Amino acid sequence: MNTKAFQRIYTKISQVTKATCSLYAQGVGYEEMATINGRLAQVVKIQGDLITLQVFYGTEGIPTNAEVIFLGHSPQLVVSEELGGRFFNAYGFPIDGGPEIDGKTVEIGGPSVNPVRRKQPSELIATGIAGIDLNNTLVTGQKIPFFADPDQPFNQVMAMVALRAKADKIILGGMGITNDDYLFFKNVFQNAGALDRIISFVNTTEDPPVERLLVPDMALTAAEYFAVEKNQNVLVLLTDMTLYADALSIVSNRMDQIPSKDSMPGSLYSDLAKLYEKAVQFPDGGSITIIAVTTLSGGDITHAIPDNTGYITEGQLFLRKDSDIGKVIIDPFRSLSRLKQLVIGIKTREDHPQVMNAAIRLFADAANAKTKLENGFDLTDYDERTIKFAKEYSDKLLAIDVNIEIDEMLDTAWILFNKYFNEIEVAIKSEIVKKFGKFTKKED
Repeated sequence: MNTKAFQRIYTKISQVTKATCSLYAQGVGYEEMATINGRLAQVVKIQGDLITLQVFYGTEGIPTNAEVIFLGHSPQLVVSEELGGRFFNAYGFPIDGGPEIDGKTVEIGGPSVNPVRRKQPSELIATGIAGIDLNNTLVTGQKIPFFADPDQPFNQVMAMVALRAKADKIILGGMGITNDDYLFFKNVFQNAGALDRIISFVNTTEDPPVERLLVPDMALTAAEYFAVEKNQNVLVLLTDMTLYADALSIVSNRMDQIPSKDSMPGSLYSDLAKLYEKAVQFPDGGSITIIAVTTLSGGDITHAIPDNTGYITEGQLFLRKDSDIGKVIIDPFRSLSRLKQLVIGIKTREDHPQVMNAAIRLFADAANAKTKLENGFDLTDYDERTIKFAKEYSDKLLAIDVNIEIDEMLDTAWILFNKYFNEIEVAIKSEIVKKFGKFTKKED
């Protein structure tokens, strides 16, 4: 072994596989970074003095006498206010042609916040998307996934949330996104003039899949800087966590670990939890809220990735195409925000909880009426009105292209109630109706 500027340098590799190199070394830490013939690598396994490194760009062409230099630290990110409006790769290096960041260097992937330093979330995060704000209201410090089939426009939804969300900073972590999606995000953010509050870490399909494992930690480390040191409300958008989990699977398979359910590593739950548990509301006012896309294979919600995600997160948002209006909506039956009760009717208008519940009940009645129709049964007048209501409700409130404030969402719902139903059918408390509703339809 030679020493060079306190770096440990080795030149004897004992084993090379498709994605890893193993060698005997001392004083090396887990997740420590290294270079092997100039290629970046990371320590993924330590057995005594036998060290296994994951080589991000693969091992093809690496000889057994390659120079291995241990860098003495795990992956790092330079944090400062200069991060705002910039695009970075999985290693935290700028990819937008701009200058290097001048600031404080911190290691990524630290522990989540101790529960005693957490505060119960109580602040609303408005996204402008009625299917979220009206029925599945988000709260600062919450962690929630978007479940969507791969053909759904989830990246476009993420871009909409980034532009509309009332947050101090938006941090996008893109994993395995296409080059077109990367350019889409970049153009949308630039054209909206919102770039200064958006920070992006991107791994595209042209980059090594294993790099995806660094992206969420990069995004969350930047989020912690702004939430802790600047007391800002930070929204972290991660897409796509299924591709992140696939990268975990690639690494574990190449290390000959026995796979668990659906070919996923046995550590999948803890790997996902250590990311999602970074969501937090701090007593001093800063917060980290996480919305993450999890694509489904054939709509299978029982697959290991969504299944584990559901145990960790506080609800889910479900995208589906509504055949009646031909638009993608936030499905009110399969979506859930477990923390919405902390803000609806408290941080929003007092009629919010009752309007939300009445609309969902009427939408469910419409679904039952459609089933009757499909099975050849006659529809009542009420059935026909619920079907008309549901179509307009989907178009004006559930569709992802609806961008309005919460008060306008509530007013829109009242207009629809009044158009199709009477006061008894809507079944909202009379004092709330007197204050917010103006029913003109006579009771039957």
